[in-house]
Amino acid sequence: MSATAPEQVAHRAGANTFRHVVFSQGQIATRVAEMGAGISDHYPASEPLLVLGLLKGSFIFMADLVRTIHRPLHLDFLVASSYGKATVSSGRVNLLYDPDTSFEGKHLLIVEDIIDSGNTLKQLLPDLRRRGAKSVEVCALLHKRLVALEPEARWVGFDCPDEFVVGYGLDHAEDFRHLPFIGSL
Repeated sequence: MSATAPEQVAHRAGANTFRHVVFSQGQIATRVAEMGAGISDHYPASEPLLVLGLLKGSFIFMADLVRTIHRPLHLDFLVASSYGKATVSSGRVNLLYDPDTSFEGKHLLIVEDIIDSGNTLKQLLPDLRRRGAKSVEVCALLHKRLVALEPEARWVGFDCPDEFVVGYGLDHAEDFRHLPFIGSL
C-alpha cells in the first residue's frame, strides 16, 4: 500500500479500527499466484478437480485463486459457521449449505480463508472423505499454527499472527470483507 494507506484504511473501513495492515494487496496477489501454480502442477489435468470453497470468508480468495489454476476444474461451495458475531470460535460448527455435487472419483480441494481453531476443518474433513473423493486436500490463505490438523493444509498462503484479522473476504460481524488487504483489528 502507498504512503496514504492509513487514510485509505480509515476511509474504506470506517473510523480508526485497524492496528495495522498485516498483508498488503500486492503481497496477497503474489502469493495467490504462487499457490495457483503449485496447485496446477500438483493435479493431473486428465483427472477431475472440484474446488470447494468454505463460505463466506473464502469467496474473494477462491475467485482469485481459481483464475491462477491452469487446468480444468469445477467449483462449488459449503457454508459452515462457528463464529457468528463473536471474535472467538464457539467450537460448534453449523453446516448451513451442503452442495449436491458428487465427490465420487474427483480430487477435492477445500479452500479455506483462515485456519485458527481448526474446528471447521476437523469436523468437515472426515465427512467429506467418506463421500468417495479420490483425494482431499486443503488450501488456506492464512494459518495461525495454533492447532495441528491431520492432514495439514497442503497449500498455505501466509502464517498469520495470533490476532483477529479482517479484509480480503474475512469479516467481523459481516463488516470489512470488501477490503483488498488483510488488517488486524
